[in-house]
Amino acid sequence: MPKLWNETIDAHRHAVREAILDATAQLVEAGGLRSVTMSQVAERTGIGRATLYKYFSDVDAVLLAWHERQITGHLQHLAEVRDRAGTAGERLEAVLRSYAAIAGQRHGGELATYLHQGEHITHAERHLTGIVEDLITEGAQAGDLRADIPPAELAQYCLHALTAAAGLTSKAAVTRLVDVTLDGLRPVP
Repeated sequence: MPKLWNETIDAHRHAVREAILDATAQLVEAGGLRSVTMSQVAERTGIGRATLYKYFSDVDAVLLAWHERQITGHLQHLAEVRDRAGTAGERLEAVLRSYAAIAGQRHGGELATYLHQGEHITHAERHLTGIVEDLITEGAQAGDLRADIPPAELAQYCLHALTAAAGLTSKAAVTRLVDVTLDGLRPVP
């Protein structure tokens, strides 16, 4: 097959996969995790059930793929924030503020409990911890952040503290939480 044909087929498959993920997320949001069926997903996506089963074996597989896509997008966003110009301390602050905003958007309940387990979560947490730890190391070496505690411990401190953003009800509260977390990173006189 010509290259253009292969690219067209790949683009179509990608578009169908994305539509399946989006439709499933909408159905879960509307009716709850356990109410979604493959028939509903196929209907909402506008494809046949046989086609749907070529992409995913069941609703759980679709939800896992959707969640992995969400996490990948969050990690890409945080990496972009990290890679902007500025001192390590400024970039760390931007990453922590972005992470807290993401944590504040988390949906709780049954779906979060179901999806926040497994290998993809472990991998994402390690990646995120690495981003924060590297920035803390860089900031400590520059004298902008405390150097009396290992960066790995400070990275854990930051990320665990900021998961509290999921329970906060205002942007002002999230901002205060990030400020308090950043205060804990300041050099000790």
